[in-house]
Amino acid sequence: MSSEPEIPSSSTETPDESGEKISKKAAKKEAAKLEKLRRRQEQEEAARKTASLSLEDESSSRNYGDVTLTELQSTEDPKAGKWREAVEGKKWTDVSELVEEMIGSEVLIRGRVHTNRPVSNKLGFVILRQSGFTVQCVVTESKENNVSVGMVKFLKQLSGESFVDVIGIVVLPKDTVTGTTQQVEIQVRKVYCVNSALQKLPLIVEDAARSEADIQAGKPGANQDTRLNNRVIDLRTPANQAIFRIQCHVQIAFREFLLSKGFLEIHTPKLIAGSSEGGAAVFRLEYKGQPACLAQSPQLHKQMAICGDLERVFEVGAVYRAEDSFTHRHLCEFIGLDVEMAIHKHYSEVMDIVGELFPFIFTKLEERCSKELEAIRKQYPFQKLKFLPKTLIIPFAEGIQMLKEAGVEADPLGDLNTEVERKLGQLVLEKYNTEFYILHRYPSAVRPFYTMPCADDSNYSNSFDVFIRGEEIISGAQRVHDPELLKEQAIRFGIDVETIKTYIDSFRYGAPPHGGFGVGLERVVMLFCGLNNIRKTSLFPRDPLRLAP
Repeated sequence: MSSEPEIPSSSTETPDESGEKISKKAAKKEAAKLEKLRRRQEQEEAARKTASLSLEDESSSRNYGDVTLTELQSTEDPKAGKWREAVEGKKWTDVSELVEEMIGSEVLIRGRVHTNRPVSNKLGFVILRQSGFTVQCVVTESKENNVSVGMVKFLKQLSGESFVDVIGIVVLPKDTVTGTTQQVEIQVRKVYCVNSALQKLPLIVEDAARSEADIQAGKPGANQDTRLNNRVIDLRTPANQAIFRIQCHVQIAFREFLLSKGFLEIHTPKLIAGSSEGGAAVFRLEYKGQPACLAQSPQLHKQMAICGDLERVFEVGAVYRAEDSFTHRHLCEFIGLDVEMAIHKHYSEVMDIVGELFPFIFTKLEERCSKELEAIRKQYPFQKLKFLPKTLIIPFAEGIQMLKEAGVEADPLGDLNTEVERKLGQLVLEKYNTEFYILHRYPSAVRPFYTMPCADDSNYSNSFDVFIRGEEIISGAQRVHDPELLKEQAIRFGIDVETIKTYIDSFRYGAPPHGGFGVGLERVVMLFCGLNNIRKTSLFPRDPLRLAP
């Protein structure tokens, strides 16, 4: 019985899905066709994903980037760019206002990049700083929140000190944030660079903000010259932000008290024909073909204001001294707080004003500037100033006797040098428990030409100095209102009376007895805050070696 031959395993045919047999060549052709189809499908899927990603990037890229100059040129067009569109109609929030009560709210803030800490391609942390206040901002890649990897990458490349606008949600972090003033954080939704800083800066704010203890512990710091040469950056430290806010509040309290006592604020000329204090420490210049100088104080003109029946006046203004003093407490230009007033019987009336004014200022600083004082203490530790409710007033001769009893020799008809002043301050603190006091009846030889001599002893004068922490901050006195005596003393001090003729003549038309005082604003802040150098309290200090920035 015949049968069909058995098909060998090496046959050139193979069954298809329907059970039919096809050749090996056809099978290869079919496989190639299927592979081609697979590849085409993969390419189409990749193209679809790329298109989808492009659409996503196009959408999310509107949420970050550099702000164009056109947008910042005060344009009225709300569609001038993506930043304008993002911030249009939104209210700005200060970093200092970010508190727990705002959790869940969307905010728009602006600040400098204080620190930038990228963690991965999908996560980054940036601390923003505004006027000394700091907050942590977190950017996390999220399709739901339209935060792309591109935004994380953009945030990562932001340089320190760049200005950045952030729109985000206020949240309470799981862990307490250290290193920021605000205890909430911002979940970033949009971020725009308003102005970028150089990648490499001449001064790092964190270095400039370090305390002496931190520097001694090995952390990098910055010396005074480096800081002053780059003062624009140096001013950004928390302590410096606080110092100049306190300086502002000293002026506010100064004005507040004096206005309550019937004083009038005036403004005197700074270009004058002759020296206002005497001596060689004067900046001379040519004024339209005439010799002139910068006022060493408003002294002459505030006295003339009293002669003009203004009775009680004060001024806050620039003062110029051309002395070559390379000390921790002298400047060639500073802000003077000056007072002049008519007196009825005794120059103690002027000292009484001083004795009330400065405790008032000190008290207001403690009430109004607690956060600022704490910021200063963090970098420059200091003890709270000790002062009495009723200011201590002691005669110069008593001060000399206190020094003598302590074994310190001082000329009873001379001035006190810095070291002797400090020693006397220490003695007064030990005896009276105050770092603020008045020393009066100074020797005439060490006072300006316009100072009234004492009636009982012309070797002494109706004058006084005021001290904080053992350093002199105020000079004051009864003035000479008799024109002949004034002329006589001016000649004795080497002053050309012709250059101050109008000043002397003002007392020929009837002048009341009067007195006053002057104090350097920078020195008050320096000593109240226990700082070691007056350049720390001058915005852009001018000393014998510094005329810039």
